Amino acid sequence: MELAQSSYGQSSFGLGLPIREYLLVGLAAAVVTFLLVGLVRVLALRLGAVAWPRGRDVHVTPTPRWGGLAMFGGVLAGIGLAAQLPALRLAFDYSRDVQGVLLAAALLVAVGALDDRFELDAVTKAAGQVTAAGVLVLFGVQFSVFWIPWGGGGTGISGSILSLGPEQGVVLTVVLTVALVNAMNFVDGLDGLAAGIGLIAATATCAFAIGLVRENGNDAAAYPPALMASVLAGACLGFLPHNFNPARIFMGDSGSMLIGLMLAAATTSASGKIPITTTTDGTDVLALFAPLIVLAAVVFVPLLDLLMAVVRRTRAGMSPFSPDKMHLHHRLLEIGHSQRRAVLLIYLWAGILAFGAVALALIDDPAFVLWAVALGLGVAVLATAVPRARTARRAGSAGPPRPGAPPRATGRT
Repeated sequence: MELAQSSYGQSSFGLGLPIREYLLVGLAAAVVTFLLVGLVRVLALRLGAVAWPRGRDVHVTPTPRWGGLAMFGGVLAGIGLAAQLPALRLAFDYSRDVQGVLLAAALLVAVGALDDRFELDAVTKAAGQVTAAGVLVLFGVQFSVFWIPWGGGGTGISGSILSLGPEQGVVLTVVLTVALVNAMNFVDGLDGLAAGIGLIAATATCAFAIGLVRENGNDAAAYPPALMASVLAGACLGFLPHNFNPARIFMGDSGSMLIGLMLAAATTSASGKIPITTTTDGTDVLALFAPLIVLAAVVFVPLLDLLMAVVRRTRAGMSPFSPDKMHLHHRLLEIGHSQRRAVLLIYLWAGILAFGAVALALIDDPAFVLWAVALGLGVAVLATAVPRARTARRAGSAGPPRPGAPPRATGRT
């Protein structure tokens, strides 16, 4: 593919990587989201889009929803600014990825906003999610290749590249998009949790996508994934101050599904921008399928939570969509973490996995990266286990109760 020509008559390679422009549009999305939250909060209170405390909820006071509307406004502002910048305007000329993402996001945010107000049934929400994923496919955002860990033959590669047909690519794209949308929806259970994970995931994906721009010789056709991720990171950053414990507003399904959709779109779009050569070695294979690694890593926590919830509810004879109070964040609260500490711990796990996967794809020393990730995971395990260890030490040092003494408080009802 030839290098795109800029408005100045020279190749985009000559302009250098547009990192400052990505930072600018991300900042614009953050500022607009931050400013819109107040207006959206008043609107949600007047129209009744309020989360009333339920038995499975952690919050105890009625809290307005629809934060996703402010986030979508920030995304629109960031994309609109990008369309006015000469360095990023090329992203709209050589691909329809951004336009497809905006249309799919608008559809899903509308469905989420209706659910935040009227509590739609699961079938209606699923139909909206599949339709939004279909819009992505119609605009060309879909997987075209996949890696399988066998069939390498004599090429020296552990595995082989499977070229997907149109139907296979559509199915894979829809399945991964719907899974990611629901995973982000499931994890939205503590103040600031979904927004923080969205910020971490989008930032990691943006770093990876900018690496792809560099690998493609700054070809403008590789701009859309980084643009999607940067504006999403900005929207999450702008919303987080309003949503961190104690939250003054919730993003609702309109926000959590927006995050899931845009993450899926950015990683799917990135998978089609990696240059494929006939002399692919082990490092090239890792780089070729890094979007799938990043996709699995950045959403490891919400996807694990989703899988555990489905298994748990199915074994109990319940619907996979039946609500309960046994998500990962609930378990962290049970072992003694405060809400803020539980959220920060999940940030730590998600950050280690996300940026570790990105580093493996972009850094030439995988041993160093793996050792750093292992060290980080060790720190995360120790930090997670601290409250349980403290509880055990206190129980052991207290000794058995004296005869006739009143029973000790356990903190459980």
